[in-house]
Amino acid sequence: MRNKPLRDKIVESLSSVLPIALIIIILSATIAPLDAGTFVLFLAGVVLLIVGMGMFTLGADMSMLVIGEGIGTAMTKSRKIWLIALLSFVIGIIVTIAEPDLQILAGQVPSLAQKTPLGNYLLILTVAVGVGVFLLIAMLRIVFRIRLSFLLIFFYITAFVLSFFVSDNFLAISFDSGGVTTGPMTVPFIMSLGVGVSSITKDGESDSFGLVALSSVGPIIAVMVLAIAFKIYDVPYTVKTPVEVGTTRSAASEYLHGFVGHCGEVGIAIAPIVVFFLLFQAITRSFHKRVLVRIFVGFLYAFLGLALFLTGANVGFMPVGMEIGKTLALKQGGWLLVPIGMILGYFIVAAEPAVHVLNKQVERQSAGAIRASAMRKGLCIGVCISLGLAMLRIILDIPILYVLIPGYAVALFLTFFTPPMFTGIAFDSGGVASGALVSSFVLPMAIGACNVLRPEAIMTDAFGCVAFVALTPLISIQILGIAYKIKTNKIKRTFLTGQDRILLYEVD
Repeated sequence: MRNKPLRDKIVESLSSVLPIALIIIILSATIAPLDAGTFVLFLAGVVLLIVGMGMFTLGADMSMLVIGEGIGTAMTKSRKIWLIALLSFVIGIIVTIAEPDLQILAGQVPSLAQKTPLGNYLLILTVAVGVGVFLLIAMLRIVFRIRLSFLLIFFYITAFVLSFFVSDNFLAISFDSGGVTTGPMTVPFIMSLGVGVSSITKDGESDSFGLVALSSVGPIIAVMVLAIAFKIYDVPYTVKTPVEVGTTRSAASEYLHGFVGHCGEVGIAIAPIVVFFLLFQAITRSFHKRVLVRIFVGFLYAFLGLALFLTGANVGFMPVGMEIGKTLALKQGGWLLVPIGMILGYFIVAAEPAVHVLNKQVERQSAGAIRASAMRKGLCIGVCISLGLAMLRIILDIPILYVLIPGYAVALFLTFFTPPMFTGIAFDSGGVASGALVSSFVLPMAIGACNVLRPEAIMTDAFGCVAFVALTPLISIQILGIAYKIKTNKIKRTFLTGQDRILLYEVD
């Protein structure tokens, strides 16, 4: 392969996806056997995931990150608060509608057509407006230098107060919507937008983080308001029967059909971003011809990569997740779900495209002080714990608020001891950790398990695992930040002690 950047990205994605694939292969060969057709779909899905992730991450680097920083810088240079607010709101809506993770979740949520003529599209539009409003708030926070932790405490308290007025059947979906909003399409754009806007502030490094965090809490509140406004109480769930594949031809047909469908979805999703960028370029002339060519090549890579990624995730991974969940639920009273969920959680976060974007952005903004490898370990540990809790909740039928309220209380309490930059990074991490693979593999696995153990509780027990994945990184990354602070202070004390010795020597 002559294209070295693409080759490097594919090799990087191979190292991320391969551990998950090996775990699933071992499970299928031992305690959770799969039929031949499902296994063939899974193997093809692994290949598409690797190639798709590599192409998408390269495309995001070439297009989304560059555009976001350019728009953020131009918005700030205008010095017009109303313009920054308006553009932030519009951008938030556009990129959220384009978010594939949200499409995946909406496809698994029971239709709302009985309540409104828009059906599931109402959920997508509600989440998009929630992101738009809170991205506006996040941008104004940077301009007016408001401390992130104060806003997070206020809005999460608001969310938990609203939760007592929302039906149990819709509560888990409300918290899940905050996790799926910030995925491979949204994160590169929003984070680079924050870098551009924060570049003129004194604390640019710390200010550039936190946009994803606030953009994640917006949908939670918005969906709760939707549930209260339309009085959504009883939401039944019907488990979809996986498509049976008997031959390689039918497997190829299934993937071809899936790829064509996802090409249309990704094309429709990316189109508003391209149009917005063209209008921005026509007005500001911010990018030179060579940069424009690179950006459009990046769009092409992102388009093809995301279509391949979603095809592999939905066609190859979703039926496998459902079948493994059902099989594990039948063994040992379902208790095998906990350790296997934790093992999958440790490795699955490394396969999320948005996680790679965040880790590299953190390393770059901190000038290498915060290594991407340390971030990755912190996220892996957090998601490992969260999926263990999610599976335990299914087995014991634990109400979701019994975990979320103390969990967020600890996370918000830690904000008073964590360096501001780490607070933003931690809450951003919660959003990016819960991406396409969590929605297309872990959630079906939870639904499959719950369908065996407690079919009537799928809406309350199976849904919510995305919210758990979004919670635990908030704590693990902030603990990493506190450790970083202690280590930095220790180095400073050692340095000052050395200086004192030199001064005493010179005085003597």
